[in-house]
Amino acid sequence: MGKIKTRFIGDKEVEKKQKEEQKTRAHEKKLEKKAPSVKAVEVKEKSSFAKASAGKEKSAKPAKSIKTSKAVSVKPRGKKYQEAKKLIDKNKTYTLAEAIKLLKKIKVAKFDESVEIHLNVDETGLRGEVEMPNVIGKTVRIKIVDDKVITNLEKGVIDFDILITHPSFMPKLAKFAKVLGPKGLMPNPKAGTISPNPEQVAKRFEKGALRWKTEAKFPLIHQMIGKLSHEEKALIENTQAFLKSVSTNHIQKAVIKSTMSPGIKIEIDRK
Repeated sequence: MGKIKTRFIGDKEVEKKQKEEQKTRAHEKKLEKKAPSVKAVEVKEKSSFAKASAGKEKSAKPAKSIKTSKAVSVKPRGKKYQEAKKLIDKNKTYTLAEAIKLLKKIKVAKFDESVEIHLNVDETGLRGEVEMPNVIGKTVRIKIVDDKVITNLEKGVIDFDILITHPSFMPKLAKFAKVLGPKGLMPNPKAGTISPNPEQVAKRFEKGALRWKTEAKFPLIHQMIGKLSHEEKALIENTQAFLKSVSTNHIQKAVIKSTMSPGIKIEIDRK
């Protein structure tokens, strides 16, 4: 049974008042239907806020992780090395004779160490050839190009330190340039390894001729000039011949050392 609404009939004022109240209630109901409830507004606001937050999270860049540098442990040098270092005056530039005598005195290793010279020069791309007056104690494998050498190269076998060729073999060697070139083994006129008389060139290298050049990207030259067991005179002569080949005008700094010893700065005679 529906809701019973009472209405006074006959009294005009009361009837008028009831009609106005009825219209007001009907108007309020219409407004309630059109306007969203407070809860609906709250839900809508929450959902829009959630979407906005999610959008910000997606668009926000992830924080960069801070890389912490790991401490690199440097292994200390041995006792003999430290003792040898104390005998070298780092502020002094020694004569060649003084430096070689000192090298022999501070011998560090039990084996026969190599004597090396390290040069800082004024430019990259320097190269040359020098015939040492004394043996340096290094065995150099020399090959003259023939069909057997070509066959070995095709198999990937490189069993030489110096490769000498007659010009007629250059077309066959061209395909190995990418392999031999970076190793400094590709025959070329500057190094004197292309010759119509390869046998004569090979004999010259066998007597002690060696090739030298700077590092590819840095103006540095490193060369072995003998063994610590060699006589001082022989080591001095080899060093002088090498420095002359490089040209003292190009040399900015020279250091001589044995395989395991600290370096000793040496004077450069620019006469």
